[in-house]
Amino acid sequence: MKIYAPWEKAFRRIATPFEHFIHAQTTTGLILVFMTILALILANSTLSESYLHFFHVNIDFNVGSWALSHSLHHWINDGLMAIFFFLIGLEIKREITAGELSNLKVAMLPILAAIGGMVFPAVIYLYFNTGAQGANGWGIPMATDIAFAISALVLLGKRVPTALVTFLVALAIVDDLGAVLVIALFYTETINMLPLGLAGAMFFIMIVLNRFGIHAILPYFVVGLFMWFFMLESGVHATIAGVLAALTIPSKPKRAPASFSKDTKNLIEEYEKYPIQENHMIDENQKAILLNIKDKIDEIGTPAARLEHSLHLPVALIIIPLFALANAGIAIDFSSIGSTVLQPVSIGIIAGLVLGKVIGIFGISWLAIKLKIAQLPSGSTMSQIFGVSFLGGIGFTMSIFVADLAFINSPELIFQAKVGILCASLFAGLFGFFWLKYIAKKVS
Repeated sequence: MKIYAPWEKAFRRIATPFEHFIHAQTTTGLILVFMTILALILANSTLSESYLHFFHVNIDFNVGSWALSHSLHHWINDGLMAIFFFLIGLEIKREITAGELSNLKVAMLPILAAIGGMVFPAVIYLYFNTGAQGANGWGIPMATDIAFAISALVLLGKRVPTALVTFLVALAIVDDLGAVLVIALFYTETINMLPLGLAGAMFFIMIVLNRFGIHAILPYFVVGLFMWFFMLESGVHATIAGVLAALTIPSKPKRAPASFSKDTKNLIEEYEKYPIQENHMIDENQKAILLNIKDKIDEIGTPAARLEHSLHLPVALIIIPLFALANAGIAIDFSSIGSTVLQPVSIGIIAGLVLGKVIGIFGISWLAIKLKIAQLPSGSTMSQIFGVSFLGGIGFTMSIFVADLAFINSPELIFQAKVGILCASLFAGLFGFFWLKYIAKKVS
């Protein structure tokens, strides 16, 4: 039986880390759709009470008189999501050091578009909520869900040029960096200085490990775990520790790549001197040579690249789906959904994610290109940038995350925010997809 899977066909010959990244984001986006629908079904079914109870079960860690006790929902949002933010930190570092953001001339357009795509949604949200109970939620519509947005572009196949995908990735990475800064600076209620100072000390130790050329992952993991714990105790959101830890992971190889080809060729020649045995088994000398080759491959790779590659799958298949399942399930009373959507928080988020993102991303891009500050991505058109600006309005994962922080003591406002996020993300995603598929003009 032939299975139609365009996202798999598109990446059957993946070679580069960037293409691995795109594939992982596409997989995440598709799983997110399923888990979101499942969460909504569970929250609006006879299983709703069990569903809510499950994520509020406490999980305790006790060592002598010391105890750490949080609900499963809290462990997902503060624990597992720290790994997600760690991956974001690795992606930000890669883009800045060797990716699209390393070339300022090329990076200028997505940087300006991302800034516009953060500022205008926040301003529009505040227009509807200044002086109101939900004013603190201005950071919610600033975010773009990179997984959903890239999934939509990849499913369009050849209708969009590769440069447009790269533009969206760079834009989303800058957007993620902005979201991290907003969470760190504006969504921290109280700060305990002693734990924060200890977290800073752990960060310093990780920098020292980097400067001394330590490429083993274990020391960074141990110190990073302590940093996460101290950050959790400090009052600053613990996920920030994930981003900071990622910035300390070495992104330079242990051995210069220049010698790799010669050394590997010599080892392969040595390997081929041994005859092939009748049972097709290799002897101990050949095993030793193969291990030597593997070590040399690891030495020209970087810990940052290896971690990014190895974390994509568990983040895509476990962490983000669990986050969606724990946070996207909202009980919808269809008789009052109209009034909920018209609440200042919901309407501010919808207007921010749809109108604000289009004004910020498309408007600033058009202005920057007209003023010759930046250049249009190769092979793309302004009509396609317009479509991408709608895809930027898919907030979802990061928007829900910020909503939980902004309205931590107000379930009613969290509900209004999630309704607004779901409505805006659905409209922005579908409109952007169909615009790029049927309306946007391509370069002839």
